[in-house]
Amino acid sequence: MKAVLVTGASGGIGRATAELFLARGWRVGVMARREDVLRSVFGGQSGAVILPGDVTDEAAVEAVFDRFVAEAGRIDVLFNNAGMFGRSDTIDGLSLAEWRQVVDVNVTGMFLCARAAFAQMKAQVPQGGRIINNGSISAHVPREGAVAYTTTKHAVTGMTRALSLDGRAFDIACGQIDIGNARTELLEGLIARTPDNPPPSMDVSHAAEAVLHMAELPPEANVQFMTVMATKMPYIGRG
Repeated sequence: MKAVLVTGASGGIGRATAELFLARGWRVGVMARREDVLRSVFGGQSGAVILPGDVTDEAAVEAVFDRFVAEAGRIDVLFNNAGMFGRSDTIDGLSLAEWRQVVDVNVTGMFLCARAAFAQMKAQVPQGGRIINNGSISAHVPREGAVAYTTTKHAVTGMTRALSLDGRAFDIACGQIDIGNARTELLEGLIARTPDNPPPSMDVSHAAEAVLHMAELPPEANVQFMTVMATKMPYIGRG
């Protein structure tokens, strides 16, 4: 049974992806801060390993990965998904604490999880695995009032490229999925607030299926970057 660890698994894209992997017979480690939410979603599901932990806490990340490996035997895939948007404002309206919170989750959290996965994949037999980073359309073009989020998602792209290069010698592949307007709880709230002009959106299952496709590729193949988004998003051209 192949093993995948999904961060930010308690809701949204992380939850949808974890549920799809479980349905396809994977051993799935589900990591998020709130254990009660993880248990309400995944408790009792065959193949699910509940892993409460904060991606910004170095010791907690190491403990989560150690526990998952003890139960699953190895890590074939990390879906490095946990992230946050932060409060929307122009740069002069953001405090340093608000900036640091977004950077801590979206960059430091991804670094800590990628580091733990890389070390395990390098050491395990057979060696290797796959890291899939959740970027964003914002890794290419920003939304208004999102300087912290946009900056961190550009940083994720740099991390993906560096891991792809450094992982070659150890059969560790790294790719990035950039998702636009999947209908998660966050986007549903935005749609509810703008009923007369809702943003174009797509079902979150399409994002989950794209991650699964990346994960199921043979070791000699890798999706380096994939963009999956609502067809009518104003991303190409002037919208």
